[in-house]
Amino acid sequence: MEQRRVSGKSHWYHETQSSTCPAEVLPLVPEAAHVEDRFLLEIALPESLLAASETWIAPARALASRLFPDEVAVSRLNTFSAYDRLSTALTVAQVFGVQRLCNHYAARLAPLPGPDSSRESNHRLAQITQYARQLASSPAVITSQARTQLEDVGLTLPDIVLINQIIGFVGFQARVLATFQAVLAHPARWIPGMPVQEDADADRFADPEARWQTTIRSAEPRFASVEQESMLTKWQSLPTLAGLAPLLVYDCPALEATGNILTALPSDTWTPLVALLSARINGSASRFNEYANDSGFAVLLRQDADALQAWSQDRPVERAIVQAVQLLTRSPDRFSAAHFTPLTEKGLSVQQAVNLLAWSGFCGWLDRLRIALGESVRPDIE
Repeated sequence: MEQRRVSGKSHWYHETQSSTCPAEVLPLVPEAAHVEDRFLLEIALPESLLAASETWIAPARALASRLFPDEVAVSRLNTFSAYDRLSTALTVAQVFGVQRLCNHYAARLAPLPGPDSSRESNHRLAQITQYARQLASSPAVITSQARTQLEDVGLTLPDIVLINQIIGFVGFQARVLATFQAVLAHPARWIPGMPVQEDADADRFADPEARWQTTIRSAEPRFASVEQESMLTKWQSLPTLAGLAPLLVYDCPALEATGNILTALPSDTWTPLVALLSARINGSASRFNEYANDSGFAVLLRQDADALQAWSQDRPVERAIVQAVQLLTRSPDRFSAAHFTPLTEKGLSVQQAVNLLAWSGFCGWLDRLRIALGESVRPDIE
């Protein structure tokens, strides 16, 4: 793999094809690979804020270690190597543009040997990279054909679940980092000309009865291990993970960490509003319907994700939340203290605001898993 730095852009790019380089190419920030906390990447938070957020940060750290270990033993059923995992993470980090995140995954990827230069390997890596970029930047464009293309280049069902977990998790990580950097008033270092995620078409949300069903084969109960049976019993009872658990159970520790993050994130009055905004932007009709409850806000969002001015005119708190969540969801690299401060000025505590924004990042993760691993259908035609 060849890394390059585009002149005038303090950002990482990597090629999707392996190539021979006459000299060793070093990462721009090599020390970014050697951090103790591979989730927060050494952001120096106030002790009070760190302690208050520890219940959901701790399982996020565990999941970062699980998804991106230093060494990976590949097998016939699990073909995603350490290189594949970090290459995918870097692709996603580049889409979201949070520089600290790009530096970390680039620095960890740089010393790893890339795949061989055969046509098959190049095609496989190109397909993985394209899929990761599309699901990260425009999740609504992902269809069953995109999943089939992954299978065509040799990815197994556990691989497909894993790549979607990686994409969702890195998106969550990007938004958490952007939030904490805004809390600390760090400048937002975004690249001019980087596209902002466009909202999904309103047509996707026309049917309020649409529900989600998976389109890939879940782990079969008759072949499930004792650990898998235990994880399914635990997490299928949680409505948010009910349909996803039989898929995520291919990796029990990852499912456990994902579930622990979900249950640790506090719920409040604005939790449904944030979930609706995220689902509307990303294109997850089933998750949108689960939170809609025929509210005026949901009816408005079905038609136009930006037609909120009149609705929020006399709701200053909701207006601040909508503006912050929309920007963090569409373009986390541009999120700064100027977008975080209105939340606390309207009466939210710093911790409340952080939890809400972390929840919005987690919603983006769930939206992408739903879109990537299934489809929205009417109950009467399932």
